[in-house]
Amino acid sequence: MIMGLKDYYKNYFPVGVAVNTHSIKGNEASLISKEFNSITPENAMKWAYIEPKQDIYNWKDADSIVAFAKKNHLRIRGHNLCWHEQNPSWLFVDKNGNQVSKDTLLQRLKAHIFRVVNRYKDAVYAWDVVNEAIDDDSTKFLRDSKWHEICGEDFIDSAFVYAHEADPKAQLFYNDYNAERPEKRERIYKLLKGLRAKGIPVTGVGSQAHWSIYEPKQDELETTIKEFASLGLKVQITELDLSIFPWEKSRRKKNPNENDEYSDQLKAKQAAQYKMIFDVFRKYRQYINGVTFWNVSDKDSWLNHYPVEGRKNYPLLFDSLLHRKAVYWNVAQW
Repeated sequence: MIMGLKDYYKNYFPVGVAVNTHSIKGNEASLISKEFNSITPENAMKWAYIEPKQDIYNWKDADSIVAFAKKNHLRIRGHNLCWHEQNPSWLFVDKNGNQVSKDTLLQRLKAHIFRVVNRYKDAVYAWDVVNEAIDDDSTKFLRDSKWHEICGEDFIDSAFVYAHEADPKAQLFYNDYNAERPEKRERIYKLLKGLRAKGIPVTGVGSQAHWSIYEPKQDELETTIKEFASLGLKVQITELDLSIFPWEKSRRKKNPNENDEYSDQLKAKQAAQYKMIFDVFRKYRQYINGVTFWNVSDKDSWLNHYPVEGRKNYPLLFDSLLHRKAVYWNVAQW
């Protein structure tokens, strides 16, 4: 038997991967079923895909991913129910184009959550309920999104309550990036501590883990896991990849002299970083109940050409030909 990541970690936690309708076909499908025991639809369950026009639903892609998971006995994480991006244009306005009231928007949120969660109730064990509500600006708390503008902080509470009502058995996660950076970690902690104090049914925190070969440091990662676990929350690594470049978020074009060669030096740094983070994951396995990579291979990583147009990245364990890279063994064997 050829072991996959799921087999190496069978006594630790599920190991998953983000998928789309292309990756569940052909050679990628075979790799997924061999290496992983959990999947997350990359985009197919987001609001703009499910209900692009009001009362017009598109279930095809999400249904096909769920069918693939059932056929291959894979767990499914639902992603996501409430986010400031990838919303349909009709969501925040009425038929005259005027901004809707708080009551109307919360009614729409409840209807959406009930519809989606109930459809996949027998398949999805966990949901990213609210995604990226904390602002990137360290002087602010919540992101200045349409959700926050119209509803205040109540949209977060409501989303978790609705999701729990729709499926009381589902694990419900708050999901965000840069959670290991101390200033953002403290604001995420403040949000989650407040939810717990109010009895809001949040059961876990998702660290997106869009990291790089330069961050996080081991002490930052360990502190983050312990701090969130101290609230009685499950911890999941929900969107893992390790860019070979320092963190950037603002879109730009590749500079003429910018080198995106996957050099031996960068491979070595990436290998060391992957080894360190999985050493930490295993050390804190009592708190971590899932690790998910974001995309299958370097061929289709979302970091290719984002945020830098024209720049190739190499953040995953499988190369563009779907072969295991040398760095794979820094994760699989210890």
